[in-house]
Amino acid sequence: MKNATLRQLKVFEAVARRLSFSRAAEELHLTQPAVSIQIRTLEGHVGADLFEQLGKTIYLTQAGTELLPFCRAIIQQFDEAEDAMAQLKGIAGGKLNVAVISAGDYFFPQLMVAFARQHPGVQLNLMVHNREELLGRLSANSTDLAVMVRPPAGLDTQNDAFAPHPYVIVGAPDHPLAGRGPISMDELIRQPFVIREPGSDTWFSMEAAFGSHLGELKVAMEIKSTETIKQAVIAGIGLGFLSAHTIGRELTARSLVVLEVEGFPLMLNWYVVHRREKRLPPVARAFRAFLLNEGAARIALLIPPPCP
Repeated sequence: MKNATLRQLKVFEAVARRLSFSRAAEELHLTQPAVSIQIRTLEGHVGADLFEQLGKTIYLTQAGTELLPFCRAIIQQFDEAEDAMAQLKGIAGGKLNVAVISAGDYFFPQLMVAFARQHPGVQLNLMVHNREELLGRLSANSTDLAVMVRPPAGLDTQNDAFAPHPYVIVGAPDHPLAGRGPISMDELIRQPFVIREPGSDTWFSMEAAFGSHLGELKVAMEIKSTETIKQAVIAGIGLGFLSAHTIGRELTARSLVVLEVEGFPLMLNWYVVHRREKRLPPVARAFRAFLLNEGAARIALLIPPPCP
């Protein structure tokens, strides 16, 4: 183990958390062969296999299970040392680490760029995840700030709402309900829907919107990608329940329309979240203040409010 590198440990932790070489490679911006090489090299240092594959699924071996908590503790120690050094650098020399759910990638890069223009010299690191992956990064203390719709219930976190987040029902322009309204919930649930997977932030928001009617919904297709959902709705496969912050281009191009449905838009909030005991570096504290003070106004400029 004495010849193992921090890079190898970080690759191992990512693969162990995701139980996927390909998803770990995507997260770390590496190729899958590069990830495999790092794992094989680490296994050579350890003297044991860290993963085993049964069918198409990989699992931690006993050695991998034993190593993982030590690996995370080492990574956390390095992160804390980096944070301590960042305290000395202040905002301008700091590195901003933010993770955001997938709906946020439609506008969040512009917010980070606006912040960086106010603080020249800041390094930006933005990771986009689904809810499960985002909670994993928070739990592993591998991001300074997380941006989501529903803060976690099982972690001791500081959660601050900084901007409204509307959800709407969308359809193809030639859908029978397009241009009609107000549409009742009883009429709406008779239509086929293309939805996000259970456990995603969008699915939880949909649960809040439909309540007891969710189980009555006619699901034509379940898809993990917002972009693919939009294409399926455009093709006429069904209606979609989506964040209004993800459909600006399609509304402008008139390839999607927002339906006038009773009780919609569903108005939720964007939250900036961090572990309560985490010592945020100056750049993260400054960005959190930026979101609380300017986030809502800047998002409103980037994405006009939805209307049928």
